[in-house]
Amino acid sequence: MMNSPRLLALKTDGLVAHYWHFNLAELIFQVTFNFGFCYLLFYLNLTTSSILFIYRNNQRKLLAYFLNFLLLLFCCIVGGIVQRHSFIHTQLRNIYWLGYISRYFLTTILAAILIKIILLLRIAQKKEKENEQLKTVYLEAELELLKEQLNPHFLFNSLSTLSGVVREDPVKAQYFINHLSKIFRYSLDQSGNQMATIEEELNMIRSYEQLLKMRFEEAFVLTIAIDTEYLNFKVPHLSLQPLLENAAKHNSASKKKPLRVEIFIADYQLVVSNNLQAIPRPENSTGIGLSNLSSRVRILMHDEIVINKTTDSFSVKLPIQR
Repeated sequence: MMNSPRLLALKTDGLVAHYWHFNLAELIFQVTFNFGFCYLLFYLNLTTSSILFIYRNNQRKLLAYFLNFLLLLFCCIVGGIVQRHSFIHTQLRNIYWLGYISRYFLTTILAAILIKIILLLRIAQKKEKENEQLKTVYLEAELELLKEQLNPHFLFNSLSTLSGVVREDPVKAQYFINHLSKIFRYSLDQSGNQMATIEEELNMIRSYEQLLKMRFEEAFVLTIAIDTEYLNFKVPHLSLQPLLENAAKHNSASKKKPLRVEIFIADYQLVVSNNLQAIPRPENSTGIGLSNLSSRVRILMHDEIVINKTTDSFSVKLPIQR
């Protein structure tokens, strides 16, 4: 577009050709010089180490605009003089300079628009990246807070059970403390990890199972039926223990009517199910366990737990992750 007069001069019988003879070498010079000017504009305005970019970022935009104007003026004068002395022209001098300045002015406007678009895109990307970083920091802090809620809650319930075991059987209390230490060791060892494999969770659950068996004896039955192919799948850290704790807390259990808990895989979900046996005088529920787990699944896996409750059973389905 900017060299259209030159291209129109190719038509030898046209009006433009009468005043302006086409010269291929001159056209190549113009295109090359124009390209160099555009490259210099983009480089100085978009390269983070360039002085124009630094001035722009330091809120010295007027100085940056002035330096761009000087660059335009310098290239326009140098290019015009070199071209006029290198090639023979028959057109009037004023028309030559008017066309030359107009061409560079239009080039500068188009380049400025593109530079502005690129700078705006960079700002948008930077803000998006900062927002993602802030979101990540916030979610990590929220997850740590949720995990910190679990430990005191579990510790309080465990100590309440331990106080009763100590009075009844000091030897059994030692066994209880041994398994309790394994659970807390797992909790502390994995404190930096938000996700754990199903195998790691099940190893911890077997220790927790022993605590429940000491409390309920034959009135508690845990069945785990998970194929080995799923053991390396991941779930949120400490996701199974609160479910067993809820089952033990909100259901009655006796030798004749034991509390039965099953852990298995169904439809690529980890299912924890128990039979419902209402307690005559149920304890007040804080709801920390399920609410905490639901929040962590939502944050870590962008998914939801599924809770199913019937007249005789209660189950929670957890999404699993490879």
